Amino acid sequence: MRISRIETFLTPPRWMFCRVETDDGLVGWGEPVVEGRAEPVRAAVDVLAEYLIGQDPMRIEDHWQVMTKGGFYRGGPVLSSAVAGLDQALWDIKGKAYGQPVHQLLGGPVRSKIRAYAWVGGDEPAEIREAVTAQVEAGFTAVKMNGSGRMTPLATRAEIRECIRRAETAREVLGDERDFGLDFHGRVSPANARRLLPLLAEYAPMFVEEPVLSDHMNVVADLVNASNIPIALGERLYTRREFLPPLKSGVSILQPDISHAGGISELRRIAALAEVYGAQIAPHCPLGPVALAASLQVAFTTPNFLIQEQSIGIHYNQGAELLDYVADPEPFRFHAGSLIRTERPGLGVDIDEAAVRAADKTGHAWRNPVWRHDDASFAEW
Repeated sequence: MRISRIETFLTPPRWMFCRVETDDGLVGWGEPVVEGRAEPVRAAVDVLAEYLIGQDPMRIEDHWQVMTKGGFYRGGPVLSSAVAGLDQALWDIKGKAYGQPVHQLLGGPVRSKIRAYAWVGGDEPAEIREAVTAQVEAGFTAVKMNGSGRMTPLATRAEIRECIRRAETAREVLGDERDFGLDFHGRVSPANARRLLPLLAEYAPMFVEEPVLSDHMNVVADLVNASNIPIALGERLYTRREFLPPLKSGVSILQPDISHAGGISELRRIAALAEVYGAQIAPHCPLGPVALAASLQVAFTTPNFLIQEQSIGIHYNQGAELLDYVADPEPFRFHAGSLIRTERPGLGVDIDEAAVRAADKTGHAWRNPVWRHDDASFAEW
């Protein structure tokens, strides 16, 4: 069996799929994309395809080594994401070839269901109560929201109070039996993070995500020591080596993205590294059905898995939804806020190829917003 064709498809709202076909007709799907930079990733997939065409798809680890190390210049989000999508597709093929779900090939499941959280926005604090209530009524036991909007480097008391009000509102709706995560999205400076974390403690968030940008790894240990709130980060880190400094700093929850951090192969290694430090993983996944399906396969077989992000109904999805590209939505049906393990082969998702090909004819050129402060200087989005 040899790889005979590799295709990519730009699909709204901001995703990209890759399709890997073998000469005996097996097809594997992956999701290689950097949100807002899909076109460079598409080019990187085309370059890596030059190596993969004609190769045995079953030699996943060897291909991963060549794709990540075979060039003199290595790493970065574009290359890592291209490798990630191709890696997912190769695991999908291998599972289908053996008639087994990928989690069985990774050592077998350690759990029967995956707890997931729902997004409730958060950029507009006035909408939080209604949005959280809706997700509770839908059966979710956890939600996540942006912890702030645009924030000045040294926040005013009003800005600080607005952040606290988000947490206060979420806790009022959720009670003590449900959880919420606050995503600061790198919008908060180290100085603001030091002020905010102690003030948020009484509302007991499940975690605070990206309290500072990964660029400021030198202050993460101080933030860990300044608060009893678990710190989560990792969506902008791409290799297990990049995850070592936050683990050494005491970060409790790692959030690698299976479509950015080298795919299933590297996510497994990141999870194993986290286990050494007593940390959990909560994979980042505001993307499409292939990325979610691949994340679930890893989660089913990972002892130190905590909770799964997923994008159904997320506020970024404009023009298309995750289930639009799925022929059978059953694997993504929630049961009291959890996704149930299935034994479907490969990644366990049945992609609607006709829908994907039709969407690619429209494509997308999604770019993240550019925010500015009142003085017109750049602000983190």
